[in-house]
Amino acid sequence: MSVQDLLKNRRAVRNYIQKEVETEKIQALLDCAVLAPNDRLRQPWHFYVIRGEAKQRFEDIAKAFLLERFPTKPNLVNSSLEVLEKTPLVIVATADVIPGDEASSEDNEYAVCCAIHSMWLAAKELGLGMVWRTRGVGLVRDERLLEFLGSPENKKVVGTLFIGYPDGDTPETDRAAAEDKTTWL
Repeated sequence: MSVQDLLKNRRAVRNYIQKEVETEKIQALLDCAVLAPNDRLRQPWHFYVIRGEAKQRFEDIAKAFLLERFPTKPNLVNSSLEVLEKTPLVIVATADVIPGDEASSEDNEYAVCCAIHSMWLAAKELGLGMVWRTRGVGLVRDERLLEFLGSPENKKVVGTLFIGYPDGDTPETDRAAAEDKTTWL
């Protein structure tokens, strides 16, 4: 499949069959991630692979977060937890924060976004589905996630990736045409 075809067929896959993702495929995703462009070749990413017993602990943290955040929305909490429980693999991607250098730290976040996108395209090629979570059950903005990861210093969580074998097809979404989002000067 060409890169253009991969881009056109990439989807945010949220539903997975109950099948573990093989270690070799996880490694292939990570190998693709570290090929992403990055300023001054800082390679400012770190990936935390969460499965097995660690995933159960992640689910416990997510449940506590969701119950606190949405106390009057039990259906939202339950549906979010159901998605998480059916997700075989979670990878958290962080960017290096450079104390006193806000611009470089921001550039590092952009690089990690590129790394995540590289993983997304590779996942499609490997027969996997993926969705990049930044809110809610992804815990990106909750301090408990950093504590769970071991409180790494000078790291910012950029995304929580849910990965697995797709359970059915994910429909195409409408996108604005490039000409609607482009100004030629």
